[in-house]
Amino acid sequence: MTNRFEHLTRLGVESAIPSSPDAATLEVVPNPHQEQEYLIRFTCPEFTALCPVTGQPDFAHIVIDYVPDKAIVESKSLKLFMASFRNYGIFHEDCTISIGKRIIESTKPKWLRIGGYWYPRGGIPIDVFWQTGSVPNGLWVPDQSVTEYRGRG
Repeated sequence: MTNRFEHLTRLGVESAIPSSPDAATLEVVPNPHQEQEYLIRFTCPEFTALCPVTGQPDFAHIVIDYVPDKAIVESKSLKLFMASFRNYGIFHEDCTISIGKRIIESTKPKWLRIGGYWYPRGGIPIDVFWQTGSVPNGLWVPDQSVTEYRGRG
């Protein structure tokens, strides 16, 4: 009997955070329910990256929804990929879209949307939203449930 998961290099072993998103590998496993359209959601409420100009930390709540086709993202490799942004300089917009594109590149999902809810810097929160086309017909897609920033007022 062959091991369907022998290609995974992160799961079950100690793994260092990659030095950059480009150095990170998003690993995939076969979708166990290819006959069914369903939604997978990853939520990263404590995401951090660096401002590419000032080097100051930026914080976000990232929500990723996708409908898998033949493959799904292995979650430990996703955690390491997301953590690789901690010491990486990138603007909010580029960061949010780049995360979505990497997931598309690795899994080739039927549909994906990503919401980047960035906390204020300089008094302005920047929220970035992107999706790949229309929601598949008949699919239940819950609200991302991230409260917009309201400050102290």
